[in-house]
Amino acid sequence: MNPEDIKYHKEHTWVKVEEGKAIVGITDYAQESLGDIVYIDAPELDAEVEAGTELTQIESTKATSSVISPVSGTVLKINDDLADSPEIINEDPYERGWIAVLDIQDEAQLNELMDSAEYEKYLEEEAKLK
Repeated sequence: MNPEDIKYHKEHTWVKVEEGKAIVGITDYAQESLGDIVYIDAPELDAEVEAGTELTQIESTKATSSVISPVSGTVLKINDDLADSPEIINEDPYERGWIAVLDIQDEAQLNELMDSAEYEKYLEEEAKLK
């Protein structure tokens, strides 16, 4: 089950809002699909990112994949622990495996994201298409 206190993007990223800031990462489904994560290209501090565009890239033993930002904002902080230990994303994608913290430009974008139940349903529908 996916945590209920966060919002989900259809590209399998999540956002948790704390003190007006957006903590962003990839979902458990995404990390499982990728397999063993071996490298993450950290986003640039102070970079402007638009919702639905690439925040960064993750390299796994299977492929290199784009991490799509669920909201627009400025990168305020990156998870430095991932530079030496990218496998943290595999081990704990919703807590220690966060990727970046963004200053949210438009909080209304959060309303366009899925809650936990909607995301579970989305995963079920996506599985039927495969």
